[in-house]
Amino acid sequence: MRPTITAKGQVISGQMVRFAMVGAVNTGTYYVCYLLLLTRLSYVVAHVVAFLLSMTGSFFLHSRFTYRTRPTLRKFLLFPLSNAANFLITTGGVYLLVHVMRLSSHYAPLIAAVVAIPITFVLSRAIMLRPERPAPLEEDERPATTMEDPAPVS
Repeated sequence: MRPTITAKGQVISGQMVRFAMVGAVNTGTYYVCYLLLLTRLSYVVAHVVAFLLSMTGSFFLHSRFTYRTRPTLRKFLLFPLSNAANFLITTGGVYLLVHVMRLSSHYAPLIAAVVAIPITFVLSRAIMLRPERPAPLEEDERPATTMEDPAPVS
């Protein structure tokens, strides 16, 4: 596959490969948590709790490994938005596969996850590579006005 270069010179195909690797680790983490929780909870509750746990780990792995960006509280709080579509698709998919198609609750989450992966990549990339807002300049850091500068309008 020929790499796609963005205006900033980032190789998107490399990010896609790293996203897939983190996704595999995240899916494994989710699935182990899901199966452990399934022994004590309903499949829907087990799915939600396992999803939240794995999403937290996913944020840090995607920050450092996939997008090579510093994890910030702002990104951490926005990251669930990238997973909202994933959550809706996988939760609806699990329900549909188990209740309607009568598939095993042990395999339904894996099948539903495959459908959600491309959507999650696009959304997480937009959030994780979003530029940070610059901090407002302090009074002594603002450019000095000169005699030629017009007076500020109030």
